[in-house]
Amino acid sequence: MQMSFFPSRTIALYVAKLFLVRTLAVLAALVLVLQALDLLGESGKILAYPSNGDAQLWYYVSLRAPQIIARFLPFSVLLGTLITLATLNQNSEVISMKAAGLSAHQVLAPLIVASLGVAALSFTFNERLVTRATATLAQWQDVDYGPVPKQRPAQTNVWVREGGLLIRVAEVHGRGTGTVLKGVTIYDRTTGALDHILSAPEARYAPGGGWALSSGTSFNVSRGVETPMGPVTVGREIRPDQFTLADVDGDSLSYWELGAAIGDLKGAGRQTAALEASMLHKISGPLSSVLMPLLGAVAAFGLARSGRLFIRAVIGMALGFTYFVADNFALAMGNLSAYPPILAAWAPFVLFLLIGEAVLVRTEE
Repeated sequence: MQMSFFPSRTIALYVAKLFLVRTLAVLAALVLVLQALDLLGESGKILAYPSNGDAQLWYYVSLRAPQIIARFLPFSVLLGTLITLATLNQNSEVISMKAAGLSAHQVLAPLIVASLGVAALSFTFNERLVTRATATLAQWQDVDYGPVPKQRPAQTNVWVREGGLLIRVAEVHGRGTGTVLKGVTIYDRTTGALDHILSAPEARYAPGGGWALSSGTSFNVSRGVETPMGPVTVGREIRPDQFTLADVDGDSLSYWELGAAIGDLKGAGRQTAALEASMLHKISGPLSSVLMPLLGAVAAFGLARSGRLFIRAVIGMALGFTYFVADNFALAMGNLSAYPPILAAWAPFVLFLLIGEAVLVRTEE
C-alpha cells in the first residue's frame, strides 16, 4: 500500500490533465449550445429597440456568457469527472493503479486537487466578472435594451410606499443623506383615492427630513388639470435606505459588497436572512466542484467487463444532479427564511460530502 498522497507524480499529472481537458470541453459545448438558445429567445427584444443591431447582440452575449459559465461550471465538472473515470476504468487503468498499491482516495486525489483549483478560479471569476455582468445586464434590461445612462444608478425602477404616498423613482444615486432621486413620480392617495400625481426630474434628501423636489408638475386627477409646481418637500418619514436598499440583488454584488449591504440593512432594522444565505453560497457554490469527483467516483471502481460501467456512470450522474436539486431547494428555503442562512448554504454540501465518502468506501470494499 502506497502511503503518500501522490505516490506517482506522472500519474497525478496524467489524471489531472485528462480531467481538466474533459471538463473544459464539456463546459465549452454547454455554453455554446445554451448561449445560442438564450440569444435566440432574447434577440427579438434586443432588436426591437430602434438602432440596435449586431453590436448589441454581441454585447448581450458578452454579458450573458459569464452567467452561463458560472451556472454550469459545476455540471461540467461532474460530467468531466464521469467521462474521465469511466475512460480510465474502461481501459483498465484504474485496475493498474490499484494493483500498484493505490487506494481509491489516492486515485481520486489528483481530481480533487484539480477541482480545488477550479473552485478557486470559479470564485474569482464570479467576484470579478459575473457580478458586474449581472448588474450591467439588469440595468440594460430595465431600459428595454436602450442606452444605459453613463452615471450608473445604484438602483433603478424603485417603488416605495409610505402612508398614502406611492413613490416611483427611475434612478437612485448615492447613499445615506447624499441620496439623489431621478425621475420621481408621486401618487397621492392620502384621502383613500388618487387625488394628485406629482412629477419632478429630481429629489434630494432634505436636512430636516423629507425629500425636496425640484420644480415639476402637479396633475389634479379629479379636475384633469396639470399645473406647474415649485420646490416642495414631501415624505418626511421616508428614509434614504428605503430607496437605496429597496431591492438588493445578491447576484449583482460581490461577496464584500453584499456584506456591506447586509450591514446597512441590519442598521436599518431590515431582515437579512435571505441575503446572508446568498452571501454564504458565494463560497459553498464554487466549492461544489470539489464534491463532483467524490460523487462521480462510483464510475471508476468495479470491473468494466461486468457490463455495469454504464449503470455506474448513471448512478454517479444521479448523485451529482441530486446534489444540485438539494442545493437549490435549500437556497430557496433560505430565501424564504425557512432555513437559517448557514444551513441553507452549507447543509447540502456537508450532506453529500458524507454520502460521497460512504459510497466510495462501500464501492471500494
